[in-house]
Amino acid sequence: MTTRRRFLAGLAATGTLPATGWAEVGAPDYLAAALFPDGSYRLAGLRASGEMVFDLPLPGRGHAAAAHPFRPEAVAFARRPGRFALVINCLSGQRIATLDAPAGRHFYGHGVFSRDGRTLFATENDYDAGQGVIGLWDAARAYARIGEMPSGGVGPHDMVLMPDGETLAVANGGIETHPDTGRAKLNLPFMEPSLTYMGPEGEILEQVAPPSSQHKNSIRHLALRDDGLLGFAMQWQGEATLHPPLLGLHWRGSDPVFLAAPEAEQARTQGYAGSIAFSHDGTRVGITAPRGGALHVFDADGHSFAGAHEIADVCGLGAGPSGFFFTAGTGLIGRLGQGRPAGLSHSGCQWDNHLVALA
Repeated sequence: MTTRRRFLAGLAATGTLPATGWAEVGAPDYLAAALFPDGSYRLAGLRASGEMVFDLPLPGRGHAAAAHPFRPEAVAFARRPGRFALVINCLSGQRIATLDAPAGRHFYGHGVFSRDGRTLFATENDYDAGQGVIGLWDAARAYARIGEMPSGGVGPHDMVLMPDGETLAVANGGIETHPDTGRAKLNLPFMEPSLTYMGPEGEILEQVAPPSSQHKNSIRHLALRDDGLLGFAMQWQGEATLHPPLLGLHWRGSDPVFLAAPEAEQARTQGYAGSIAFSHDGTRVGITAPRGGALHVFDADGHSFAGAHEIADVCGLGAGPSGFFFTAGTGLIGRLGQGRPAGLSHSGCQWDNHLVALA
């Protein structure tokens, strides 16, 4: 699979490699937000060995981050409905910029850089209009806001840049919120989640959605395989007695495929998938269910259930050297290969929802 390090190797071969990079801060493999034992919220860099190579302060609870393609810069986003996003130099620990959501907007906790690193795309809420937008921030001009474009739906959450380097895939969760009501969900009876593909000018190229009987299945988080297969994790907002699929797979131009574990395991998820990732070799796809303390694994091409693993409060998930790498709210950092999960370290932190892979 193509990695950030292979991308950098290509830059080095052309003589365009920047003077400093992620190697300058200990070559972390992932970024993750956490609540530390001293009560501080911080953004940490983790290696696949389980070692923490840096931790930097945040003004409040973080959710996810966006990593610059080659500079050791990270944009740490507040948990929804958050108004802060900090650009941090992970080498010096200094704050490079603070992104303030414009009037009538708040962040949804996720963002992604353009391939050249010049533009940061951030999922945001135009809460008076009840519509999602993608904010555009110029990383070459101190992260000045340079515009926005409609996300193609309501409640955009996660977002990835497709392999062509131009198309954005956006998880429009379909849930309307407003800062005046905190995290209250205002439109559940008629919510319409969608997976939306957008062109570089904001044009809608393609949209897919769960079947109408599952319109309360909020599309929340995304994972991308190098060949363009997109995985999406969902969170059920309907009747608690129903246990619909929480994993979807999609190829551009085709119908989405929805996958579920056997009924007993599916019920254990409590309708909530926290994170999603493909294994390092791309053959498997996993979702975490922190409420049920489970990590579910599926065959990515055969669409079959490959197993459930019990891990208390597991949520962060990424590709690991032998399969998957995970973090949990208990402080556990671990890996999953072909056998049982194995703990690598126990940090004492309460790891938040996501791992952002740098490789």
